[in-house]
Amino acid sequence: MVLNSFIGLHLKRWFDLDITEKVELVERPPTEEVIMRDELIELFKTNSSPNHYIGLEISGFLHLGSLISTGFKINDFVKAGVKCKIFLADWHTLINDKLGGNWETISKVSKYYQDAFKLVCPDAEIVLGSKLYEEQTEYWSELVRFTKHMSIARTMRTLTIMGRSEDDNKIDVAKLLYPAMQAVDIHSLDVDIAHAGMDQRKIHMLVREIFPKMKWKVPIAVHHKLLPGLSKPRDTSNSQVLSKMSKSDPNSGVFIHNTDNEIKKKISKTWCEEANIENNPLLEIARTVIFHEFKEMNVERPEKFGGNISYSNFSHLESDFAGKKLHPGDLKQTVGNYLVRIISPIRDKLDLSEELSDAIKKSY
Repeated sequence: MVLNSFIGLHLKRWFDLDITEKVELVERPPTEEVIMRDELIELFKTNSSPNHYIGLEISGFLHLGSLISTGFKINDFVKAGVKCKIFLADWHTLINDKLGGNWETISKVSKYYQDAFKLVCPDAEIVLGSKLYEEQTEYWSELVRFTKHMSIARTMRTLTIMGRSEDDNKIDVAKLLYPAMQAVDIHSLDVDIAHAGMDQRKIHMLVREIFPKMKWKVPIAVHHKLLPGLSKPRDTSNSQVLSKMSKSDPNSGVFIHNTDNEIKKKISKTWCEEANIENNPLLEIARTVIFHEFKEMNVERPEKFGGNISYSNFSHLESDFAGKKLHPGDLKQTVGNYLVRIISPIRDKLDLSEELSDAIKKSY
């Protein structure tokens, strides 16, 4: 039932929505910024079905952030009448040494990613990087032309999109191609809306700077907030740094192949200080995942602790938690139960062989 609620997409088509509704769908959480909003409005005025793209490295087990939160955001674009493409960047994966840089493993995990996103985003088109490069023979000449506009210093500054430091002195030459390839991917796919997590912002700024010089179509950039990890934020001198869910750290997040009991156990151990709404991973999961798919969250608790309560919007939930009207234990139990309802139908339909699972584990 839950799976059908977000893979069926028996919703209004684009011609039933006005521009305001379309923009609201694009800006819906977990979207953090749109560059530029006025361009997005103008795009919807002139194009009933613009082209969207999000590029993903094929880097390990899928989790609540990489598949569910990202997939739900992609579905928002679909509901707004946008033609969505999920670009599985297999060559980028090899360049960035993910999955051990083993092409055979990358190819097998690519199939696993395709199957997963077909379940969550059935109306999106899935494009494999290696296939795009085979079909578009002009890709490599355009890549060379694009790199003529990039200095080594600027290239090094963009390496953070790969999880690399610009101060890394052991970067091989192939990695210097990565940012330019990501930019030319966007051009090759004829993208109107480039979508990514906030960690990819630098590449979209590079695109918006260089594409006009090449007389290429300049896409609007939409960035979503990365789903935080489950552990306590790291303290720094100025602020708290919230880590994102990581494919390589099984304790940082909820993975698609976790059992129902494992999901509930992980959520029960999640950092969640009473009344603290800052950098709270459970509140962020409620806001961007649960309220994305459910009209309300029902908290079940004994009468002596206030009895059952239903929240029809996130603001009310957050307010009650901040005011100590909702205990962390009740929030954990509720979030765990809803995540089981969301994840288990996907997990049950997504095949992951023991051989492939072992190959992924060995690559970390």
